[in-house]
Amino acid sequence: MQAPMNEELSRYVVPLAQFDGLALQAEDPRRIASFWHHNLPDSRYDAARLRLDPSPLRARAEILRLLPTSRLASDPARVHVDIRLPGGDPTALLAAGATVVREPGTDPWWVLADPEGNQFCGFPSVDERPAGVFELVVKCRDAHSLAFWWGRVLGGAVAHEGEAAVVSGAPDFPWDYMVFDPVPEPRKGPNRLHWHLILRDSDPLELVKLGATVLRRPGEPMPCPTTDGHWMLADPEGNEFCAVPADRDIP
Repeated sequence: MQAPMNEELSRYVVPLAQFDGLALQAEDPRRIASFWHHNLPDSRYDAARLRLDPSPLRARAEILRLLPTSRLASDPARVHVDIRLPGGDPTALLAAGATVVREPGTDPWWVLADPEGNQFCGFPSVDERPAGVFELVVKCRDAHSLAFWWGRVLGGAVAHEGEAAVVSGAPDFPWDYMVFDPVPEPRKGPNRLHWHLILRDSDPLELVKLGATVLRRPGEPMPCPTTDGHWMLADPEGNEFCAVPADRDIP
């Protein structure tokens, strides 16, 4: 990764929220949980709560919530994860139900899809680092601006990678990077994959001041079934995320 262009401006030491895992739409949550267990090492499936929880040896926020739905959002890759494969190719994942969307070419990684078509990138293992998720990718129109926005919310350093940008070192973020990848296409609607935050404050006012939009308030119907009184917000490019107030118990 390239060094940040301005360390003073690109590192935020007092985050407004902490990362608290992902939420993925699923027509068959049990089937999708079984598949994603292969990419979240030693995770445990909680059938009552419809979520994969990390083992004690993994980061606390490496959570995957499954959101039952009869109609998946149309874009399977606007927000996705990149994984390190458990070897030089995705044979094990293909046996578990993945399909190949694109083989390596100019870009030396596979584009794969899980059994419900959710796309992710698989990178061949080249060193001793463990297999599994290593970054969260958000496709967007203005990668640099959105990276700085999320750097302010989560903390960490923002680095430029040509037209792309990354946030790294954010407290409680469970993977190496949050990547913002520029694309010309606008969003087509809600993302299949979104993420959860725990707010520093009792409400998201500071995020709204920065440019977040309130989509749903506590007590209103939510895509994530929960009783924790959370908010559903969108970042400046419309990417949805859920936010639990600081005075609530973490579910």
